[in-house]
Amino acid sequence: MTQWLIRLFIKDKDATSDPAVRAAYGNLACVAGIVCNLLLFAGKFTVGALFGSVAITADAVNNLSDAGSSVVSLLGFRLGARPADDRHPFGHARYEYLAGLAVSVMILVIGFELFKESVLKLVTPTPVEFGALSAAVLIASILVKLWMSLFYKRVGALIGSETLAATAADARNDVVSTAAVLAAGLAVSLTGIDRIDGAAGLAVAAFILYSGVGLVRETIDPLLGAAPDPELIAEIERRVLEYPGVLGIHDLLLHDYGPGNRLASFHVEMSASDDVLQSHDVIDNIERDLARELGLIVTIHYDPVVVNDAHANELRDFLRQTAARLDPAAAIHDLRIVPGASHTNVVFDCAVPPDQLAPKGRQGAALVSALREAVRQRWPDHFCVIKLESNYGAAQMDPDASR
Repeated sequence: MTQWLIRLFIKDKDATSDPAVRAAYGNLACVAGIVCNLLLFAGKFTVGALFGSVAITADAVNNLSDAGSSVVSLLGFRLGARPADDRHPFGHARYEYLAGLAVSVMILVIGFELFKESVLKLVTPTPVEFGALSAAVLIASILVKLWMSLFYKRVGALIGSETLAATAADARNDVVSTAAVLAAGLAVSLTGIDRIDGAAGLAVAAFILYSGVGLVRETIDPLLGAAPDPELIAEIERRVLEYPGVLGIHDLLLHDYGPGNRLASFHVEMSASDDVLQSHDVIDNIERDLARELGLIVTIHYDPVVVNDAHANELRDFLRQTAARLDPAAAIHDLRIVPGASHTNVVFDCAVPPDQLAPKGRQGAALVSALREAVRQRWPDHFCVIKLESNYGAAQMDPDASR
């Protein structure tokens, strides 16, 4: 079914990096969600009202809220596909993140309302009738929601959508909650204990609330500036280090302006003895290739490195090995040696995780002191001038990779 819908409604279905194709996928998923959820709401609400089941009625209202969530998601995809303008030079793709957050909040609201209704049903139970029609509607709902969860997950993976990932999780929750309602209905019909209906509603509400909290956390992360994906960082580093003349990469930053709209900047180390124009040409190639292959808008800073100085190489190796022993997360780069009449300054940057920087953490300051002391012990006339900086959660490459 999923493949049939994609072939029927998505033109150029394999060009998922194209904003228009991506929006078409999002629109298809949202429209499918609206149609399916409205049909499920109509069936469950009718059965719940006819047979007096608060659990079935609450499950119906949950489907109605899902239809509303799909409308919000559809709006998010439509707004997110708008091109950049003077006020928003990086485009509007973050609307999709806002839509995902709105969907997550709506899930929490529905969970809270279902919780209240279920408590009332426990305190003051009312007669519940459960027959073949109720069971048939709930079983059909489980099958439809199971397909919708897989559908949202598949489409969300194809276009890298946090909104559809949240919607897929919500549909999965609906499978569990409807199954609980079905089990409760069968238990009521067998035992005659009407409070089971309220207890089932309470359990479903707790599950929805727990899931909603997790979804809010996941959808708000990209808006707050979450650390970049370590796999993407490692992939960028691997690709860059394959280019001729590249000795190392550091200070890699990623800025997420929405799905398919990411900016990256980093420093590339190349030998100072190489031809500058040739090095510049390599950097241009890196920027162009990363834009074409990974969809990144890249700005690269060129760092010339002295590679034919034996003492500089010895110092660099010593500092990297010492830093790795003191803190495996630390990385040394931009080493310069400035000789003087009375002493020699060793100037370099040391990148550490953000929580090690002042005023939060003292670990970074302790690392700086330890590095200074280690160099002084080895070379008494050397003094370290260290700039401690954040690596912003980026995976650090193997120091030996830049040799």
